[in-house]
Amino acid sequence: MVDDATKQTLGAIPLLKTNAGPRDKENWVNRLKEEYQSLISYVKNNKSQDNDWFRLESNKDGTRWFGKCWHIQDLKRYEFDIEFDIAITYPSTVPEIAIPQLDGKTAKMYRGGKICLSDHFKPLWGRNVPRFGIAHAMALGLGPWMAVEIPDLIERGVVRHSDQTNPS
Repeated sequence: MVDDATKQTLGAIPLLKTNAGPRDKENWVNRLKEEYQSLISYVKNNKSQDNDWFRLESNKDGTRWFGKCWHIQDLKRYEFDIEFDIAITYPSTVPEIAIPQLDGKTAKMYRGGKICLSDHFKPLWGRNVPRFGIAHAMALGLGPWMAVEIPDLIERGVVRHSDQTNPS
């Protein structure tokens, strides 16, 4: 069901313990600490395996996240802005990760550039509340989505590298 590489990646991301959302004031601070520790661990692991593919930061409340993600193909780096908000029902509700530049360019995306996670990732998230966090959403949600969708968009010419000139 899950390949060995995914198991290894998942095993390297610390599971979270605090079941708290943005409305839970004191417990939310604890949850955010766990989120950051989990993200830092995941990013360090990715860097050690030469698989660095995103940067994230949040507002001071930890309710709005933004950053960059990238895909490398044919020795070219395709970079995209990413953003998402933490719902008040988090962690019961999976973050809806958006890549605004790709809005309307693939069927596997909702309005506003939100990537489609409903078929595969949302049920997995639901079975793992509150243990899964933002690092898990990146590893098991955005990462696989990009691995499938971005090469297809490049192949079809929908996404172009910044050094390519637009046809006249």
